[in-house]
Amino acid sequence: MAFVSSGYNPDKPMEGRKSDIGPRKYDEFYPPFIAKNKGNWDYHEILEPGLLMHVSKSGDKVYTLRVGAARLMSVTHIREICDIADKYCNGFLRFTTRNNIEFMSESMDTIKALKADIEARKFKAGSNKFPVGGTGASISNIVHTQGWIHCHTPATDASGPVKAVMDEMYEEFKQMRMPAKLRIALACCINMCGAVHCSDIGLVGIHRKPPMIDHDWTDRLCEIPLAVASCPTAAVRPTKVDKDGEKINTIAIKNERCMYCGNCYTMCPALPISDGDGDGVAIMVGGKVSNRISMPKFSKVVVAYIPNEPPRWPSLVKTVRHIVEVYAANARKYERLGDWAERIGWERFFSLTGLEFTPHLIDDFRDPAYYTWRQSTQFKF
Repeated sequence: MAFVSSGYNPDKPMEGRKSDIGPRKYDEFYPPFIAKNKGNWDYHEILEPGLLMHVSKSGDKVYTLRVGAARLMSVTHIREICDIADKYCNGFLRFTTRNNIEFMSESMDTIKALKADIEARKFKAGSNKFPVGGTGASISNIVHTQGWIHCHTPATDASGPVKAVMDEMYEEFKQMRMPAKLRIALACCINMCGAVHCSDIGLVGIHRKPPMIDHDWTDRLCEIPLAVASCPTAAVRPTKVDKDGEKINTIAIKNERCMYCGNCYTMCPALPISDGDGDGVAIMVGGKVSNRISMPKFSKVVVAYIPNEPPRWPSLVKTVRHIVEVYAANARKYERLGDWAERIGWERFFSLTGLEFTPHLIDDFRDPAYYTWRQSTQFKF
């Protein structure tokens, strides 16, 4: 019982404990007016694009200014954000799940001064550092993954196409003229550590070729059983090959079973899957997590492949823009993209958008959980 001899009390495990393991409790960072009214909010309104007002049952009002930001930021940019918060918001700010920044104040005069300040801040090329918007029936900021800058299995970049798409959608971020809110997400591979599976428009990086096998390094770099076990379709198996008259342990891949997910490369660096010619982007539409009008739904593939075209991805941007324009012109007010497509029928969706329907778009996945789970407020039996 060395812990007890050192003063540890098992009956009071947190007594006198000092640790930097894990994050501090989130409510330590509430602004005072948020902490005061927690659980007591009555309603909220969107006063104008990017500006919200929350009213508590006590009558207290909090004004929130939402601005767009990048997922990957420089230290200089973060310091500027903190300086703004120090100047206008007593040092408090928060980030949304879609990489927007929200500045809060109890004073409308402070918010007006803040808005005038940040709208005057420009990058050297002239673009806004902190565009105001992303509320209500608008296109909010794109939530995305790491891409080429960090991820080890990307089939496309993340920051590059996101920047290109949002440049095209900039006015829709600033305005609230969509039929309903429209959420776009990007995942740089089908492991999808973004929200692509349940966003109105999802952009997914896809591989189209099986991994290459570097037999010289497979047994040196990899635990072969781990690589075999990582494959969800049993396409990877252990084998031996002749190398300079010697049998060496390595891996074989059954190409017709491979679904190009890259899991094996995660476990074994000697199985690179990225390919300049085969990699690209698929487009999915119709997903959402909201229960309004209809229950939450997964996105569906509507464009099976668009090649990578860095640095501006023109074909991808053009296609996304076209889908948004057709949706905006035909959907009813408050109707999300997936609700609109289901109301008119997916055949009509493809007819209106002019997108080509191919066998690659057919969803042939079936599993009992797929249609028996009841994870919605809209129970239908």
